[in-house]
Amino acid sequence: MSTTLRAVGPPGGRAVGAAAPEVPLCPVAARFCGAVAAAPASPLAVALVGPDGHGRSSALRALRRAYEAAGVPVAGADALERPPGWAGAAVLVDDAHLLPEPVLEQLLAVARAPSSRLVIAYRPWPSSPALGRLAAALRSRRRPVVLEPLDRAGVERYARQHLGARAGTAVVDLLVEHTGGVPLLVRDVVRGLQDAGGAPGAVPRVPARVLERLRDDLAQVSPALRRLLLVLAAGHPLDERTLPDALERDGDAVRELVDEARARGHLLPDGALVPLVRAALLENTPAERLLALRHHLLDVAARRGQGLVEPSRALARSGVRDHRVAEALAEAGTRALPEDPQLAAALLAEAVGAGAPPAATAARRAEAAALTGDLDTALALTEELLGLEDPPDLQRGVRVAAACLAQRGMLARSAELYRWLGPSRIAAAGPLAAVAMVGTGDREGAEEVLAAARAAADPARPPTLAATAAALMAQGVHESLEPASTTLPTLISAAAVLPAGGRATLLPDTPAALAALVAMHTGELGVAESVLRRALEAGTGGRCAEPRHRLLLAWVAMLDGRYEQARAEVAAAVPPGARAEPRDEVFLRALQVGLARRTSDASALVRAWSQTRHRLPFLPVDLYALLPLGELSVAAARLREQALVEPYLARARALLERLGEPLLWAAPLHWCGAQAAVLSERPDQLRPHAAALARAAGRSPCAGALARAAQAWAGVLAGSFDAEAVADAARGLRSAGLAWDGSRLAGQAAARTADRRDTAVLLQCARTLHPGAPDASPPAPAPAPAAPPSRAGVLSPREQEVAALVLSGNTYREVGAQLYLSPKTVEHHVARIRQRLGATGRSDLMARLRALLEQPPPS
Repeated sequence: MSTTLRAVGPPGGRAVGAAAPEVPLCPVAARFCGAVAAAPASPLAVALVGPDGHGRSSALRALRRAYEAAGVPVAGADALERPPGWAGAAVLVDDAHLLPEPVLEQLLAVARAPSSRLVIAYRPWPSSPALGRLAAALRSRRRPVVLEPLDRAGVERYARQHLGARAGTAVVDLLVEHTGGVPLLVRDVVRGLQDAGGAPGAVPRVPARVLERLRDDLAQVSPALRRLLLVLAAGHPLDERTLPDALERDGDAVRELVDEARARGHLLPDGALVPLVRAALLENTPAERLLALRHHLLDVAARRGQGLVEPSRALARSGVRDHRVAEALAEAGTRALPEDPQLAAALLAEAVGAGAPPAATAARRAEAAALTGDLDTALALTEELLGLEDPPDLQRGVRVAAACLAQRGMLARSAELYRWLGPSRIAAAGPLAAVAMVGTGDREGAEEVLAAARAAADPARPPTLAATAAALMAQGVHESLEPASTTLPTLISAAAVLPAGGRATLLPDTPAALAALVAMHTGELGVAESVLRRALEAGTGGRCAEPRHRLLLAWVAMLDGRYEQARAEVAAAVPPGARAEPRDEVFLRALQVGLARRTSDASALVRAWSQTRHRLPFLPVDLYALLPLGELSVAAARLREQALVEPYLARARALLERLGEPLLWAAPLHWCGAQAAVLSERPDQLRPHAAALARAAGRSPCAGALARAAQAWAGVLAGSFDAEAVADAARGLRSAGLAWDGSRLAGQAAARTADRRDTAVLLQCARTLHPGAPDASPPAPAPAPAAPPSRAGVLSPREQEVAALVLSGNTYREVGAQLYLSPKTVEHHVARIRQRLGATGRSDLMARLRALLEQPPPS
C-alpha cells in the first residue's frame, strides 16, 4: 500500500502534481477542502494526518486546484530554497515524514509566520523530533485534519459516481466488507470492477489484480512487520500485552511494529486488520506455515493461561483437529448460550469440526439452534441424540426437544418425552414437565414429577432465577386447576423473575404467555397487556418467543376493541411471507377470523375461514390453546360449518374433564359454546353451556358475568326477556373483558323487542359498550323513536341477510345478485327495516343495524 501511495505524490516534499490517480476523500477531508476553496486568501497553517491509502495526496491535489482557481500560486518545500520563496504562495507539502531535518526546520519558520498558507501532509509514523516540533507549531494555529476511512454512505456515493447502475447493494456490501472503507482500496476495487464490466445485478467479486498488487506491496515490508500482520491474520487479537510472546519480541519493538502497521494503513481505526490485507496475507502464505503459526499461537495462549477461543477458532476454521481446540470452543459455546445463542451455535459447530464428539455437544447445539428460531435443526439433533443407547446430557436434550415440540403445537408429545424421562431422571426439569402435563390433562403425572423435582433438589445450593421462574410457572398452572384460583399473581411473579435470569431461556411456554392467557380468561386485559409488553422489552425467551408474545398482545387488543393495533401486532409477529410455527399459527388464524367477525367484514371472514379450515387437522388441543379454539368454533357456527370443529371441541371437553373441569379454563370455552349456539339459533345447544356457567357463577366474578349473559341470551332467543336484566348482563360482560360480546347481546335484544322504550334502552347500552367507548353509568331511558315500528320489532331472517350485506358495503344490485332478488325488492326490504327500527336517516339506520347484528358502531 505504501509503495503505491509514494508513487502518487513526488517524494522529497515537492508540490503535489495533478496527474496522480484520484482517491475519494473522507467527509472530514472533503469539508476541509471545501472551507479552503470558500476562503482561499485566508492565512492557514494545518497538518493533514492519516495512514497510507487514506487520501492525503488526493486532498492536497484538491487544495491545489482550489488555490489555482483563485489565482493563488502553489509551491512545495523545494520553493523554500530559492527566491522569492514562499511569499504570497500556498505551500502544500506531501509525505513530510520523509523530509530531512533542515527542510522541516524551514517549514517550522513558515508555520510560525502569521500570514502563511501552509498545509503539511504526513503519516503518524515514523516521527522525528523536527517533525514533532513542526506538528506542535501547526496545532497551535489549528487542530490537525485527521483522515478516516469512508463510511458506507461515502463508499456508495463513490461507487455510484463511477459504476452507475451497477453500484447496487451487493457492490456496496462488497466494497464495505473487503476494504473497510480505506479510500485507496475503494478506488482500486471500483476501478477493477469498471474494467471487468458486467451487467447490473451480477454477483460482484474483488478483482484479482487488487489482491496481486497488495501481495506485491506486502512483499516489500520488513520481515518483522510481515510476521506481525500474519499473526493478526491468523486470529490473534491486537493486544500489546500478549503480542510480545506471540512475536517473541520485547514490548517496545512490538509497539513500534503496531505503529508502523497503523501508519501504512494495514489496520483499521478499531485495530482490526483490513480485510483485503488479511486475504492477501493468507492467500500468499503456505498452508503448512500458517498451520504451524496457529499451533504456536495456541501454545502461547495456553502458557499464559489466557483465553484460547480466538486462536482455537482460527485453527478450527483451517481444518485442525486438536483436543485443546475442541475443548476451548465447546466451553466457550456453552458460556455463550444464555446471552448469544447464535455465537454459541457457531462455536459448538466449530468444536465438532475440531474433534469434539458430536453426541457430547448435540444437546447444546440443539439448544442454540432452538434459541435462534431454527427448530428443524434443533429437533433433528435431539432426535439423533435420544436415539442413542446412553445419550449424554440427556436432561438438556429432553428439555430442548420438549420445548421445540410445544412450539410446533405438539404439547402432548412434549409431555410424553418427560414421562419417558421418568421421575428418577427428571431432576430440575420437573417444573417444565409439569407445565406440559397439566396442559395436556395429566394432573397426576404433573404432581408426581414436581414431587420428584423437590426430592432431587440440593438444599445446599440456592436455586437459579431460571429455576425459580420454572417452579413458579409450574405452581401457577397447577393452581389454575383449583376452584378458587390464585394463579395470576403466581404467574406474574414467574414472569417478573425470568428476564433477570437471562433473556434466552428455552421453555415449553413462557410465564408471560401463561400469565396473559390466565388474565384474558379472567377479564384482566390490562394485566395481560402489561405482562406481555414487559416480556417483549426484556426479550424474554429469545427470538423464538417474540411471535407468541405479540400474537397474545394482538388478542388483548382485539378483545379491547383496538382492531388496528391488533392487526399491527399480527403483522409484527408474522411479517408477510414469513412462516409461523404451528402453535403461533392457530392464534394467527383465529385472530384473522375474530377481527373479521368483530368488524362485520363478511368477505374477510370468508377468506380467513377458507385459509383456516384446511389447517384444522394441525390444530393443537391443549389447555393453553383453548382461546383460539373457542374463537374458531364461533366462526364455524357463523358460517354453518360447526361439524368441522366438533372433533376438536370434543377433545377439549375430554381434556377439561380429565382435569376436573377447572373453572378458569372451562368457563370461557362454555361461553364460546353459548355464542355458537346463539349464532346457530339453537336454544337447545345453548342450555347446557348456560347451566355449566350457572353452576360456576358463585365461584368466580368472571364466571358469574358469563352465566348471567348466557341466561340473558336464552331469554332473547326464546323471545321472553327483561330489557333491564339484559342490559345489566351485557354490562357485566364488559367487566369480564368482553365488551364487544356485551354490545352484541344488547343489540340483538333490541332487535327482538316490540317495546319502543326497551329498544331505546338496549340500543343505548349497545353503543355504550362499544369497545373503546368511555365508561358510563347506566344511561337514562332515551326518548322513543320518532316513527314507531309497524309491527313486532323483530327482523325477519331475510331482512337480517339484507341488512348484513348492506352493512358490508354492497349496493342494492350486489345484494340482489347474492340473494337472487331484484334491486327494487332489496330497496323495499331496506325501507321496511328502516321503518321497523325507527331510523331517521341512513347513518342512523347503519348505526342501529350494527348494534342489531354483530358489530357495534365504529369509534
